[in-house]
Amino acid sequence: MTGSPGDGGLLPRCLDMIFNSIGPFQAKRFVFKLDDKNGVDVQCEVDALLERQKRDAMPVPKTPSAKRQIDPEFADMINVQDHCKVEEVDEDNVYSVFVSYIEIYNNYIYDLLEEAPFEPIKPKWNSCNTPVRNGDFIPPQSKILREDQNHNMYVTGCTEVEVKSTEEAFEVFWRGQKKRRIANTQLNRESSRSHSVFIIKLAQAPLDADGDNVLQEKEQITLSQLSLVDLAGSERTNRTKAEGNRLREAGNINQSLMTLRTCIEVLRENQMYGTNKMVPYRDSKLTHLFKNYFDGEGKVRMIVCVNPKAEDYEESLQVMRFAEMTQEVEVARPVDRPLCGLTPGRRFRNQAFREELSRKLEMRGGPINGETEEQSVSEMFLQNFPPLPSCELLDVNDDQMLPKLIEVLEKRHKLRQMLSEEFAKNVLAFKTMLQEFDSSVVSKENSTQGKLYEKDKTIAGQKVELERLEKKIKTLEYKIEILEKTATIYEEDKRNLQQELESKSQKLQRQASDKRRLEARLQGMVAETTMKWEKECERRVAAKQLEMQNKLWVKDEKLKQLKAIVTEPKNEKPERPSRERDREKPVQRSVSPPPVPNAPPVRLRHRRSRSAGERWVDHKPPSNLPTETVMQPHVPHAITVAAASEKALAKCDKYMLTHQELASDGEIETKLIKGDVFKTRGGGQAVQFTEIETLKQESPTGRKRRSSPSNPDPPEDAPDSEWTDVETRCSVAVEMRTGSALGPGYQHHAQPKRRKP
Repeated sequence: MTGSPGDGGLLPRCLDMIFNSIGPFQAKRFVFKLDDKNGVDVQCEVDALLERQKRDAMPVPKTPSAKRQIDPEFADMINVQDHCKVEEVDEDNVYSVFVSYIEIYNNYIYDLLEEAPFEPIKPKWNSCNTPVRNGDFIPPQSKILREDQNHNMYVTGCTEVEVKSTEEAFEVFWRGQKKRRIANTQLNRESSRSHSVFIIKLAQAPLDADGDNVLQEKEQITLSQLSLVDLAGSERTNRTKAEGNRLREAGNINQSLMTLRTCIEVLRENQMYGTNKMVPYRDSKLTHLFKNYFDGEGKVRMIVCVNPKAEDYEESLQVMRFAEMTQEVEVARPVDRPLCGLTPGRRFRNQAFREELSRKLEMRGGPINGETEEQSVSEMFLQNFPPLPSCELLDVNDDQMLPKLIEVLEKRHKLRQMLSEEFAKNVLAFKTMLQEFDSSVVSKENSTQGKLYEKDKTIAGQKVELERLEKKIKTLEYKIEILEKTATIYEEDKRNLQQELESKSQKLQRQASDKRRLEARLQGMVAETTMKWEKECERRVAAKQLEMQNKLWVKDEKLKQLKAIVTEPKNEKPERPSRERDREKPVQRSVSPPPVPNAPPVRLRHRRSRSAGERWVDHKPPSNLPTETVMQPHVPHAITVAAASEKALAKCDKYMLTHQELASDGEIETKLIKGDVFKTRGGGQAVQFTEIETLKQESPTGRKRRSSPSNPDPPEDAPDSEWTDVETRCSVAVEMRTGSALGPGYQHHAQPKRRKP
């Protein structure tokens, strides 16, 4: 803000720019006088002179004088090398500069130029390190913000000093700078504890028509304002180690800066999205004071100071983000109004007239010499007449002098008559010329009036045409606006439709990919299902063929029994040959009828022939009991295990599980469940069960069951051949099927049991 010795800062450069531009056009002191309502009045020269005399009579002048010596403490700061100025300054106006200096401390406004008994910020201390009690001490009073008639915010009761040079203005600033509140923190030896505002007001008023005095009209006065704000930096308590009053000051500083950020964010949101949110200016005195600047009554410029140290990275990052956000806020510039309708350049014309008048007076020697010159001109006119002789009459009888005098007078009379006649002729000619000139002027006036009338008619027609064209332009502008809005709506609809079309196309692509994936999956499932059902059909056909063979075998057995019953005598009870005899002399089964020519071929299964030369896994659970039967299951080249394992299955081609359960007659029934071992796609081993062999023990005295007759009421003389054993009564066909209760690939086919009557 102030700069360093030899390199002036923002404040001295601004002051130097202002006074270099308005230097020769400044008004005398007290010509402009500020009122208490943020306005300015113009005083006449007499009142301004009285004010100046009153100031000179005071023992200590309140306003600095340009003749006083500059304080060496800040002399180097205001020595700006760049002499810049504004070129387009209206020379027909007079200017005056007023400065004031305030600070915002703990959200209160204080006047730094206010006169006080002694320094209120640095009170006197005694040897006991306690402040001295002084009855004359009056603490500084905070100022109030108010709004003037033009809705501009200002500080009431603030001291405003009229200055005439950069040195005077900076001296006033330095006087207030000494009263500003500063303190020592962990990061800064002289840390600002408040926001300071140095206000520069420029009063401007036009000169009168003669270019001598200021125009005494308050409406023609323009008051401009430049506010240089030095914001206190935001602080982090963990770094500054602030306590007590310093902590309270830091909290108020951060709160005011946060309010400023909030106001700028709301302004940006209102401009970007067209909203009308209320900007919270009144939350802080800082934003409330400059409310008009953000509302469009001026320009706002922000200079950000950052520290390149790595320790201040977080603070610098936040400040740069805040500065980036402020660049997106646009403040409308107000339109400058013209001052007055007086002729421009009147100041310099008046000065040139005065200089020329004084020069002529010096050449002529004053107004008296001018009268003598006029007399000499008349004398020169009389010298054209003949000179008169000496008219002394020494004697009464002198006859020579009188005739000479009479002759000279006659000549002069004749010359006078000639001059009179010539003058009359000249007057007549001049009158004639005047009459001719009058007639020509009248004719020219008539022609000019006719031309002016025609021009007026043309201008009136052009005005009508202009009004028509303006109306047409307004209509076309309205239509263009409507078309632009319609085009915007159509563009929005087009954008929405394109987005919808893109989303639909993406959805269709996803559906098509899902459809292709589903088709591939369905084709795989159909192929798998087809293969599965083909295998199932083959298995069912084989099972059906086996079942039919079993049925044929049962019928053959029944026919054999029926034949034996018919051929044997009735008093003898038929006896079923024992198991050993059946095995020794197996009954020849009748040949089953040939298959139907259209039936598919059936793959016959050979139960025992397939086990020769193959490796088996003999799975015998430890819970099985020894049967001590003569016939025991024996599989050569078998690996006997107590529990099935993948290692054993990988070495063999066949699998056999020995399973024991209790039959309905209380005997132990041993089942040998056989299956094929094959490799799976995952690299493991799987077993598909193919057949079951049953080993069962029976008592030789066991009672044979009676099969249920097909006729519910058999005749009394029915033969006893219906008493058969279990093997004769029913036939069992065992086949394996995936998903059955006995394991993968197990299915039980049997005839339904007949209930006894």
